[in-house]
Amino acid sequence: MEYSVIIVRRIQQLCKKKGCSINKLATMSGVKQSTLDNLMRGITKNPGIVSLHKIANAFNMTLAEFLDFDELNEYSFEDNNEE
Repeated sequence: MEYSVIIVRRIQQLCKKKGCSINKLATMSGVKQSTLDNLMRGITKNPGIVSLHKIANAFNMTLAEFLDFDELNEYSFEDNNEE
């Protein structure tokens, strides 16, 4: 599974848990709607750290907490040819 897909699933999981839409997340995080849309549709493959930090903050999480979940912890960048 691609890194970007793992991040999208994490965002979807947290949105579902918090009961918010991607549109609401854009408002809460200050990340442009188009940036989130591109990420969610797989157009953006490597989201920036600033965007991820803002998204984490919108969920009242640190970036470390946002990125600390099994799928990502088990991911190996060495096994993937993405740049």
